[in-house]
Amino acid sequence: MALHLTWVFGFGLLGNFISCLVCLAPLPTFYRICKKKTSQGFHSIPYVIALFSAMLWLFYALFKEDALLLITINSFTFFMEIGYIFMYLLYATKKDKILTFKLLLLFNVFGFGLICVLTRFLTQRQKRVQVLGWICMTFSLCVFVAPLFIVRKVIRTKSVEFMPFSLSFFLTLSAVMWFFYGFLKKDQFVAVPNILGLLFGILQMVLYMIYRNSKKVVVVEPKLKLDISEHVVDLEKLGAAICSEIAIGIPKLMNDGGDGIIEDQNAKEQTKKIMKAMDVTNKL
Repeated sequence: MALHLTWVFGFGLLGNFISCLVCLAPLPTFYRICKKKTSQGFHSIPYVIALFSAMLWLFYALFKEDALLLITINSFTFFMEIGYIFMYLLYATKKDKILTFKLLLLFNVFGFGLICVLTRFLTQRQKRVQVLGWICMTFSLCVFVAPLFIVRKVIRTKSVEFMPFSLSFFLTLSAVMWFFYGFLKKDQFVAVPNILGLLFGILQMVLYMIYRNSKKVVVVEPKLKLDISEHVVDLEKLGAAICSEIAIGIPKLMNDGGDGIIEDQNAKEQTKKIMKAMDVTNKL
């Protein structure tokens, strides 16, 4: 019995430590965001969902017996996610800020408030733990599924810029530790979601190995388009100059009777020049 409790405490302690590293893994990303003063196309959805999940697990742990290790890690996650969301809102675009505020109101204010009220007044203590456990398990799955938004972006852009390997690696380790903690403690609500967490973590690491050295698709440089337009402008100027020369020569055909043949030949030569210029334009 004592050995069993030791293993439970050991996996729970390791789960706390590794989960703290998971929470710290996005720090380099947010350092770049602060340095460049732009959200760089990152989404706030994973952080909002993670914050909501931490709030639910804290509420669950308050009614669950002997859940100190759940309280410690989710308290740390709660404050870290608030910090990440705050930094994101500082540098996100107006559209992303509005979306983030809507998500916070939907999940962390109205959603969490509704769950608290319903479970507090409509369920008894033991039944309340079961209901909260199912809710926590569902949204823990959402935490693991949320990075799939980034996975989709990685596959589409063939770039792992927005999916740090450290985050995927520590998510996988964390899932392993919390699975054994829940399994040994006979807490299915902790063990079950971490099975999917392990699978998703492995998927992200495999994608990282596939696309880490992939080259981005080469886009036509805007400078090339500008060069083409400059050639078009030059040809238009050339055509206008030739036409102006003809316009000067034509009145001579009408006014100078003796030199009509000479002027006509000049006009033909000028016409040939126009035709050549038009051929060059068509070729370009």
